[in-house]
Amino acid sequence: MIRVRNISKRYGDHFAIKNISFDIERGKIYGLLGPNGAGKSTTMNIITGCLSATEGTVTVDGKDIFREPLEAKKKIGYLPEIPPLYSEMTPAEYLAFVAEAKGVPYEESIRQVKEVLALTGTDVVADRLIRNLSKGYKQRVGIAQALLGSPEIIILDEPTVGLDPKQMIEIRSLIKELGKTKTVIVSSHILSEINAVCDHVMIISHGRLVANDSIEALEESVGSEHKLYITVRGEAQKALALLNTVAEVTDVNEEEPSSTNTCRLSMRFDTNNDPRETIFYKLAENKLPIIDMTTDQVTLEDIFLRLTSEPLLEEENDAENENEKDTSDYVPQFAPRKEEDS
Repeated sequence: MIRVRNISKRYGDHFAIKNISFDIERGKIYGLLGPNGAGKSTTMNIITGCLSATEGTVTVDGKDIFREPLEAKKKIGYLPEIPPLYSEMTPAEYLAFVAEAKGVPYEESIRQVKEVLALTGTDVVADRLIRNLSKGYKQRVGIAQALLGSPEIIILDEPTVGLDPKQMIEIRSLIKELGKTKTVIVSSHILSEINAVCDHVMIISHGRLVANDSIEALEESVGSEHKLYITVRGEAQKALALLNTVAEVTDVNEEEPSSTNTCRLSMRFDTNNDPRETIFYKLAENKLPIIDMTTDQVTLEDIFLRLTSEPLLEEENDAENENEKDTSDYVPQFAPRKEEDS
């Protein structure tokens, strides 16, 4: 549906994004994840045609977003990070205006405005001035305008930024509902939001795409080894000796010595060979009851931190080269002008 090939955006010597490629398939909810300043909004502005690319191409159902913008943009509904609202209008007036601007025929625009008001839950505030609406309702009106014209693709840039927890939950529910009939792309730096609503995740770091897969596949890609923690009532050395005989576990250690006749132990295991049942019976047979058992599994947060915490080698080299430049003739722009002798 959307094909992005080798897009870059350069400002002077700085690349906001560099050589990004991905495909968007029909009928999925995609999450575009990355730290603040990673290039998420730049990427979205390019694929919606709001910003030109320095290099690369974007096609929507075969239509080039830069060479055939009208045909390509008809298929996209876009909510920027700051909703493009007119505060002196009511939602009903504003949506009627947007429908007309999008070229929706009059009779059809009346039907669509009513439909998106109901779908986004803004019908209850349809006749109030937008300036008097809460942040949550303003976001809903912004989503409503993106739905006008019946686009097949909905792109939402930071749709829950600045919302309270209740409003965030409501917007996430709305995104899930939209995903039943539309292809949705959601940009966010909030991990829980992406995890809650998306089928597929793309992670951008330092202007580059560093991950592009389902959450399940990403979890598997960083390793199938999990850590298991157990609290046992009894002697630690005896428990350690028994656990070391369990073939499925490795790296068995005592975590927290205790004076209350309990010990906390940790070990690693492969998720394909879950040892918990074996451990339970082995310790029980030796009168070492397990008080607590927990696993430390790989999460989207672990994946995100692993992929975004280390700077790219190329950037490090650029920084080193920058530091090696001769700055002996450099004059700061804020240096005061030398006064001429009178």
